[in-house]
Amino acid sequence: MSIVRTNFKVEHREVILRDRPEHMMQISPKGTVPVMLLPDGTVIEESLEIMEHVQSWVLSQEESYWVNRNDNEFKFHLDRYKYPNRYDEIDHIEHRTAASKFIYDLDENIPEGNLSDAIFPFVRQFANHDREWFDSQDWNNIHKWLDGCLSSEEFKICMTKYEQWVQGN
Repeated sequence: MSIVRTNFKVEHREVILRDRPEHMMQISPKGTVPVMLLPDGTVIEESLEIMEHVQSWVLSQEESYWVNRNDNEFKFHLDRYKYPNRYDEIDHIEHRTAASKFIYDLDENIPEGNLSDAIFPFVRQFANHDREWFDSQDWNNIHKWLDGCLSSEEFKICMTKYEQWVQGN
């Protein structure tokens, strides 16, 4: 969303992760998305670093706090909630409860500005895993914030479906 918001010019290449293009694997052997290859050959492989690059953005102390909690607390529990079969002896409801602590705190302190771009995709995943349960929770600010993000023009542009990129296109 940061790329859309700032009108940063990119050559978009839609990839399907089960069929990763050779060029992507050459520049980023991790094989994860997003990946940004800059004209000088620099490769950026993390969403937050891409946001920082396209916006010339430096995190404040408060923003760093939320990004760190998202990356080091929330995502851990989100993965185990969404994909319990990938882990041994996981109770996905326990992880949903642990992830909810982050959501409760976020409901009281939703960050202003573009920092939400760094957190929104993960909250969206959490919400969509069991939307009926999520919508029944008393998180008024989160529901309003999430609805605003989902109905934003930037999000609609980001969610445009593209054909898979193949060498030569």
